[in-house]
Formats: sequence, C-alpha cells, structure tokens
Amino acid sequence: MDYNSMPSLLQPSNHQSKIHGSSVTMIIPQDFGLNASFNHDYGKHLMQERALPNAPDGYTPTTVECAASRPTVRSATALSSNESSWLRTRRNNTLSAMREFFGHVNITDFDAVGYIDGISSNTSNLPNIGIAVSGGGYRALMNGAGAIKAFDNRTENSTSSGQLGGLLQSATYLAGLSGGAWLVGSIYLNNFSTISSLQTYDDGDVWQFQNSIFEGPDGDSIQIIDSATYYSDIYDAVSGKDDAGWETSITDYWGRALSYQLVNATAGGINYTWSSIALTNSFRNAEMPMPILVADGRYPGELLVSSNATVYEFNPWEFGTFDPTVYGFVPVQYLGSRFVAGSLPSNESCVRGFDNGGFIMGTSSTLFNQFLLQINTTSLPSFLKDVFTNILEELGEDSQDIAVYTPNPFYLWANSTSPSASEPVLDLVDGGEDLQNIPLHPLIQPERHVDVIFAVDSSADTQYNWPNGTALVATYERSLNTTGIGNGTSFPVIPDQNTFVNEGLNTRPTFFGCNSSNTTGPAPLVVYLPNFPYVTFSNVSTFDPSYSEEQRDSIILNGYDVATMGNNSRDGEWSACVACAVLSRSFERTNTTVPDQCDRCFERYCWDGTTNSSNPGTYEPSTVFDNVAYAVLPAVFATVATAATVSAFM
Repeated sequence: MDYNSMPSLLQPSNHQSKIHGSSVTMIIPQDFGLNASFNHDYGKHLMQERALPNAPDGYTPTTVECAASRPTVRSATALSSNESSWLRTRRNNTLSAMREFFGHVNITDFDAVGYIDGISSNTSNLPNIGIAVSGGGYRALMNGAGAIKAFDNRTENSTSSGQLGGLLQSATYLAGLSGGAWLVGSIYLNNFSTISSLQTYDDGDVWQFQNSIFEGPDGDSIQIIDSATYYSDIYDAVSGKDDAGWETSITDYWGRALSYQLVNATAGGINYTWSSIALTNSFRNAEMPMPILVADGRYPGELLVSSNATVYEFNPWEFGTFDPTVYGFVPVQYLGSRFVAGSLPSNESCVRGFDNGGFIMGTSSTLFNQFLLQINTTSLPSFLKDVFTNILEELGEDSQDIAVYTPNPFYLWANSTSPSASEPVLDLVDGGEDLQNIPLHPLIQPERHVDVIFAVDSSADTQYNWPNGTALVATYERSLNTTGIGNGTSFPVIPDQNTFVNEGLNTRPTFFGCNSSNTTGPAPLVVYLPNFPYVTFSNVSTFDPSYSEEQRDSIILNGYDVATMGNNSRDGEWSACVACAVLSRSFERTNTTVPDQCDRCFERYCWDGTTNSSNPGTYEPSTVFDNVAYAVLPAVFATVATAATVSAFM
C-alpha cells in the first residue's frame, strides 16, 4: 500500500498528460509493417483450480479435534522445522534452475555454469535469491506481474539469450505486500500459475479488472451470475462468520471481494486457505519459491502506525514475527484457536478455516477498505448501496481500516515487550502503513541468509505516483535500531528520497550494498527496480478501481520492460549485470575473483555514495521509447498498434 498517497485518495487526475486514470496510452512506433497477434491461449493450461479447498465450512472458522501434538506458539529464535526441512530440498532444486539461467544469461569470459557446478556440493555457497513486490494497489499487481513474467522461465521466449527467465525458479523466497500481496496470493492460490495464464480474456475469469470490485465478475461464469448475487454471496459468507461468534471487520468483505478477481474457483475460492499451499505436492516438493505476505500490527489506541510497528508475516506454515516485541510464530492453519501464553488450554478445541486466502490477502491491504467506504460514489443500483451502507454503519468507524484477528494468538505471550499481549484481539493493518512499502523485512532476517533481493517498487511516493525510494529509506532507518525493533537485521546504506530523484536512482535499476564490508552485518545486495515509463505511463492512481484489458496488459508489459531494461535496449549488458548481482555474495564467500564484466556492472549500477538532498522539484518522467527502434519489445511479443491502441501482451 502507498501510505504517502492517502491525502489524495480517489481524487480525479487533473494531469492527464502524465497520469492516465481512465485510459493508459502505450507508445509504439507506427512505421513497422508487421502484423502479428498474441496467442491468448498460450500458458492457459498452466492455470487450474487449486486442488485443496480444505476449509471445513467455507468462510466460517470451525472447531475441529486437535492432533495428539497440540499446536503451540514457538519462539522466533530460529526458522521453523517445516521451513528448514523445505529449504534443504528447495536449495538443491534451485541448482538446476541456476544452471539453466546461467546457460542463457552469460558473463563475458566467465563460466557461470561451471562455477555453479563447482560449488554445488556445498549449497550454502549457492546464491540465495529473494524477490519482493511492493504495494500500490492494482498498479503494483500489474507492474509486479510484468517483472515476475520476465523472471519466469515458463514465459514464452524468456529463456532466449539475454532474457531473465529462470530467475523466479532460482529464487528461494517471493514476498508481497498489499497490492503485491494480491499478485503473490493470486499466483499461489492458483497453483503457482504463470502471469500469462492469469491474463485472461473471457468474461468471469480472473484478472478481469475492467469489472471493478464494486460490480463483481461479469457474465455467466463459475464465479457469479450478477452484481446482486455477488453482494449477497459476500454478505452471506461474512455473516456466517459473524453469526458463529467471530468478530468481523470491513477486511472480511474486502478479502471476499478480492478473491472473486484473483482466485480461479467457484465463489472466489471460498474454501481455499492460505495454509493449504503447504499441502500441495508441488510446494511440498519445493518446486517453487516460498511465498510470504506482510502486514503491520496496530497497537491498542493507535491511529497512525509508526516505524516501530511490529511487522508480521504469513508464510504457508506460520503467522508471526521476528520482531522483538512479539518474537513468536503460530501455525497459520490454527489461527482462530484460543492460545493463552503460547499454549492451547486443554479445554479448548482447535480451530481451522480462519486463514481464508482472500482474508489473508485483504489483511495485507487493509487501507484499501477505503475502496468500500466509497460505495456511494459508484454506479451500483441504489438498493445495493443501501445494503452495503448498512453493513458499514454496523461495523463502525473503529474497524474500517483493520483486520481483526480474534482470539489474539499471542495473548499473554511476550508480556514484557508486546503492547498487544493483554489484548484479546490482535489488530493488523496494511503492510505499507509504516512506509516499508516493499516487503523486505522477511527477507533480511539473518536466519534466512538471503544474498540478493530484487525489489520491485511500484509505490506512489511522488506527486504523480512514481517511487522515490521511500520504502528503502524506511527499512534502512528501521534497521539502524539494532538493539530495538531492528533486532539484529542489517540493511545496506540508503540515501534520502531527494537524492533518489536528483541522482536518477528511481529512473533505472540501482544496486545497494555492493560492498558488504560497508554494512553493519550480513546484509543482502538489493537490486532496486523502480516503476518507470517505458511503453506506457504506468503511474495510475493507487485507488483506481478498474482497468480495461488493454490497460492491464500495457502496464504488465511496462513492468516486463522495467525488469529487463526494455529487453536490454537501454543497456545491452543488463542481463549480465543481473547475473553478477546474483553471484556477488557467493563470490565473496568462495573468494572468487570478480569477472571484469561484473566490475563494469557494479561501477555502473552500484550507488556510489553520492548524495544530493536539494529539493528536486516536480518529478515527471517521459516514456523511454517515444521515438526509438521497436526492439524495446521482446521479439515473441511483437505486434503493431496505432498510437491509440495496444494489443494484449501474452
């Protein structure tokens, strides 16, 4: 979520030449006599309904018999046994992916495949890769989707020479926050689908963003029939939870509505839980990175979330935090169970089904409850507005921007350090409200030993919805409190936001932390990938509720270009520089001489410490490819469009 953009929530744009709200212009040269079309069916077979809709009673959490070994809260002194066991398989699985990746991403005069083979007997020497996708509403989902598409070896032609396909398969972790959480959640709740398969073109399918969340899916689909039924089904689902004695909030409605857009299943996957990801064969076999979603804790009586807020994560096995305030984790499948001081009393039953997938995605993006609060500005029939207005009035203002987790799983846990320890309810809010709008927190935990993080930033920090490094600054400043909330995490030195703009660090990829000896601890190298206009103005408002298929596809294409630097057209060495970033920390551990091409890359992309904190004025970038060769687009995606149209990017 872009907390900085809140003062202008839902304000119509008066700067249409730079911010395209109702229409996105994609700039493609017209002097190419080609006429190719996209294959909309490509990759469609890679999306299927999840096989594990395992909630006991739909959206309503339900008491079940506990296993012989009753669940407990564990201290965050180490990774969970589940994650540790999974990592042993995953790290080995990334070996073959890296061989393939370095087979088509070459470093001049260096045998990267041979290097990987040479260190393969000791997986701790292998690069450990994380990918983090920022918040920013649908803009973040679509821009992030373009980057993931570029990194995915299942994307057509992504494994051609110089392309970045396979980076996703080589990664250990994939984290998302707010709008980025929608992306990560949608990928994993649909069986680790490809972006191509999620870019659907049929009424009622997922990612049909032209049908706003106020209206629901269009047409006769497995999802719903019409808006009235859509609202009725959402209301019935949340009412069922409420009637069973569970406290609800607007996030319950928001999460249910999101699911209809993001989960390819009847009724938005009402039976699909976040924890069921861990039960799928493909995840158990560690065939994909581990997904992590992020939310912030809001302390009792607090209205604005501070930089010292507790940062919680949801992974397929657990919910909790490494922060010293709580420093504990609970099995995510047993959220809703009444833990007391870390244990489940003998007279308490286990609860399952609280971790509905949509509710977890909604929790990471609670600031988008503002969408639902604008119900009277939509074109819905008046009777539907009345119904929903009554719901909002019943909930009251106190629960408009939070997700309610009751019972508090950390009740009477960490009594001396947790402000919420004595509270029966744990309130969670949008993961970007502490300004850490990129989910870096889970990836900089020392226990995870991440070497390099590809940080995709779609934040709306500037007047016209472009990033300026605020998220990196927030994480860096938090890490400086080493004996407090930082809790031993290390992060590369990050300059101020004005420097980002004045030095152009938000106009191209930038590496932070290239020299690990300059960090206070084992910090990762951060490859910063800021949203920037290549083929379209992708700075749409965080709170725009709908996008045509053309808008969606052009922003995804722009995100692809952000990750690939316009298919290497801005820098022919870019893919090699990505390879160098991936290998950098491994080179240090193995005392390997850095290849000459990598030295050139680091000189070009590593922040050199220069600062310029003067006021940069208004930041209004132009598109990169206004009047240049058509080589900007990957060859497989080549098409011709007039200046006013754009073909679908598949």
